[in-house]
Amino acid sequence: MNLRSTSSRLVGERAAQPPSAVYAGHTCAARTAQQLGFDSIIQRVLRIGKLQFDFPVIQAALSGYSDAPMRVIARRHGAPLCLHEVVLDKLVLNPGKLRPRILALDPEDHPVGGQIMGADAEQFARAALAMVDAGFDLIDINFGCPVKKVLGRRRGGFLLSEPGAAIKIIKCVRDAVPPDVPVTLKMRSGMDASPASERNFFHILDAAFDAALDAVTVHPRTVKQRYVGPSDWEFLTRVKRRAGDKIILGSGDLYTAGDIRRMFEQTGVDGATAARGCIGNPWIFHETRALLDDGRTLDPPSVVSQGRVIREHFSLSAMAYGEKHAARVMRKFGIKYAELHPDYLAVRDAFVAVRGAADWFMVLDKWYDPQRVWSPGRRKTGPDHLVAAGAEP
Repeated sequence: MNLRSTSSRLVGERAAQPPSAVYAGHTCAARTAQQLGFDSIIQRVLRIGKLQFDFPVIQAALSGYSDAPMRVIARRHGAPLCLHEVVLDKLVLNPGKLRPRILALDPEDHPVGGQIMGADAEQFARAALAMVDAGFDLIDINFGCPVKKVLGRRRGGFLLSEPGAAIKIIKCVRDAVPPDVPVTLKMRSGMDASPASERNFFHILDAAFDAALDAVTVHPRTVKQRYVGPSDWEFLTRVKRRAGDKIILGSGDLYTAGDIRRMFEQTGVDGATAARGCIGNPWIFHETRALLDDGRTLDPPSVVSQGRVIREHFSLSAMAYGEKHAARVMRKFGIKYAELHPDYLAVRDAFVAVRGAADWFMVLDKWYDPQRVWSPGRRKTGPDHLVAAGAEP
């Protein structure tokens, strides 16, 4: 199979132009926290293939959430790279109303990664190439989704139990995607906590880097854990030690800037992916940048600042979906934004009751009134109600 030939024009165009999001810098240190001491391993620069970023925290792919409006809001708060929510390879390839929606990208929405899930290696590779042709700057392979329906169809986290099938997908995707486009992998720590599952994990990890993947994101919970219990940052430390100078991004239990700094300090990972911690909380990016740059701990956003960003988010959603549909799409975001409001429960209930755009503006006018004197905003410190796909126990 040689899908790459179908993108020769695209490769030429990419080679002739500088990447849209390249920043000066160096690759992150490979040594672990135990070898270097905590402070020295927190790098300010992240390199994934030919993409270099001056800040090592990116927005993760979030099923049902990381649409274009959310990604743009995250970028405006400092996220250097955002990932599209995971999509099935067949939806990328099959004609229908979902395909153009998946492949449409806003000019402001770069660099952007496309995360794909599937079971057939050649179909997976064709979908990856289609996303590159549509303008995605990076391809991310999903071997981490823990949803029962996904596992039953031999996708996502299931592939951690089938190293042969997983490695075939990795190789096919890397062969299909033009060499200047980064390919990355998202993994959990295994199907379960057994020694055999851990061996499978490291076999796939080694094969991914042997196949020239540019980075691997590790969520250190097993597939069977889903989102229950703490993530195992000691496992991340072992992964980074094994990977050496290869790029490892950490995920799991990152809700504050302090959490992210502690992950860098404790594990030595090269970068971090903000997932549930950035839903309704795009401020986590600039708060983390301030903490990493000069140790500043910023105050939580004020109610007025929150209201301004929520209105901005709603406006982007209305442009993307139309005002009527945006009111429905944004309700789940409003519930998460409410966690930062000093009157959290009342505001959450107000967003739950929203049925249309008029209701949205009534909630914003009442609960985010810039003329009122509000108590300080709250800081998000945990998942509250679990919202990611597969998050329920």
